[in-house]
Amino acid sequence: MILSAALLLVFPLSVAEATSGTWSLCPGGCDCREGLKYVNCSAASLRRIPAIFPTDTEQLDLSRNNLTVLPANAFRSLWKINILLISSSNIKRVEDGAFVLLENLWRLDLQRNDIRKLGNSFSVGLSFLNELILSDNHLGRLNSLMFQYLDNVQKLYLNNNQISEILSGAFRSMTRLRQLHLQNNRLDNLTNGVFFMLQNLEVLNLQGNQIKEIDTGSFMLLTSLTLLNLSTNGLERIKFKTFLGIQTWGTHILLSENNWTCDCELQRVFGKLHSVQRLTVDDYENVICLEPPALRDLPLASVDTQLCIAETVTVLVITVTVFITVVAAIVMAERNRKKQTGKHWSEESEDFDSQD
Repeated sequence: MILSAALLLVFPLSVAEATSGTWSLCPGGCDCREGLKYVNCSAASLRRIPAIFPTDTEQLDLSRNNLTVLPANAFRSLWKINILLISSSNIKRVEDGAFVLLENLWRLDLQRNDIRKLGNSFSVGLSFLNELILSDNHLGRLNSLMFQYLDNVQKLYLNNNQISEILSGAFRSMTRLRQLHLQNNRLDNLTNGVFFMLQNLEVLNLQGNQIKEIDTGSFMLLTSLTLLNLSTNGLERIKFKTFLGIQTWGTHILLSENNWTCDCELQRVFGKLHSVQRLTVDDYENVICLEPPALRDLPLASVDTQLCIAETVTVLVITVTVFITVVAAIVMAERNRKKQTGKHWSEESEDFDSQD
């Protein structure tokens, strides 16, 4: 009994001593807070990732340093880490395997760096990541393997990059993705199936790109989409079928600040959109005409009832003209027939008189 009591008293002390021992390994220039399991190395003038951290670290802030490169196995001792912040650190290259073994990491912030591309093995070790922030970098192209291990990511921030191309299958492994932020990039078209497999996607932000063309199958099978932002792009026209692939009840669509050509066809597209109860164009009053010049800067809503009138009048004029032409042709044909018939009877009469 005495031995057992002694062990109960000694063992907690040894655990505490061991834990305190790991937190004595705080990197120079960093602030290590054992109670919060938080290491703050922000603005510490670091040029490389420290080799040693307290192994119980759950939150690490490396923001505002001059790291340049994230090498492979850079965080191999931080197997308990949940949050890793490395924003504004002049990172130019992320080597494959930089985040290997970070099986508990659920938030990774790499925004405001100088990352221009990511390798096919960039996401190795991030299978439980929930939120990935890559905004304000210089990414130009998303390939089909870049995000292949991000099975559990729900929020992906790619806004304010230079993305001009998204290859088919780029998001195919991200079946749990709920928010995709692609605003302020250089996309000029959306191809069929580009968002395939994103059945759980709720927010798709494409504002501030240069999108002029959208294939009719671009939004197919988006069964959870509640917000689609296509404002501030280069759209001149759009097909009604483009939005029919969205199968969510209550999708809100933003389409203002585009290069709309206001004609009867566009009026019909928006008319049909208004008739679909599951789709709502929230900013219809701010859909402004760029073409034709006579309607420039006018809201489509203020002229939409008139756009098809001219076309209707033109069709009526053409119809009436064709009808009159046909009737005139029939009348002329009938007159010619009668004339020919009269002439034939006159000739027969003359022949009959000459025989007498």
